[in-house]
Amino acid sequence: MLLKDIAYQKIKEKILDEEYHPGLFLSERTLINDLSMSKTPIKNALVRLETEGFITVSSKQGIFINDLSVDKINDIYNLRIALESFNCETIYPVINADQLAELKSNIEETKLAVESADAKAFATLDHEFHLTLSEATGNQEITRILLNYQDHLLRITLRHLSKDPSRVRKFYEDHVEIYKALENHHSESVTLMRKHLQDSKSILFK
Repeated sequence: MLLKDIAYQKIKEKILDEEYHPGLFLSERTLINDLSMSKTPIKNALVRLETEGFITVSSKQGIFINDLSVDKINDIYNLRIALESFNCETIYPVINADQLAELKSNIEETKLAVESADAKAFATLDHEFHLTLSEATGNQEITRILLNYQDHLLRITLRHLSKDPSRVRKFYEDHVEIYKALENHHSESVTLMRKHLQDSKSILFK
C-alpha cells in the first residue's frame, strides 16, 4: 500500500472514531506528528478526504473536520430506503442457497459482535450485510451507490452506537428477521427492510 493510502486510511479512521471530532481544526504539523509521516503523503490524503466531504482545507484556518448535516443524513437514509427496499423486492423470490449462506454467516459473526459489545466490528458487519444483499441482486449500479456512501454510513452507524450501545441488539434482530423472510422467499422482507431503515433514521434524530 502506498504511503498516501496509509495516511488516508489512518486519518479517515480517526474521523470515523471521532478522535478527530466534527468542528475540530487540525494543522498539518499535528497530522505529521500523529501519523509519524512526512508532509507529501498527508497532503495527498487530505485532497481525497476533502473530495469525499470529510474535511475542508483552508489556507488560513487549517484542516476543518466536517460534520454530517441533518439534511445529508436524512437524504442518505431516504436513498437507502428506496434502493434497499427495491433490492429485497428483487431478490426475495429468487435468492439461492449460496447467497443465503453468505448472509447467515454474516449474521453469526454479527451475533458475536453484539455479545462482545464490539461496536466497531458490529458497524462493519452491519454494512457488509446490506452490501451482500445488494450484490445478490446483481444490480451493480445500486451496489456502487451504496459503496460510495459506505464510509459516511459507517460514521452514522458509529454515532448511533455511541449514543446508545444497546442499539446493536435491535439492529441485529432486524437483520435476523429480514434473513428469515428472505429464506422463506417472503415479500415481507421488503416491509422489514423499509421499517429497519426508517426506524434507524428516526432513532438517530431523537
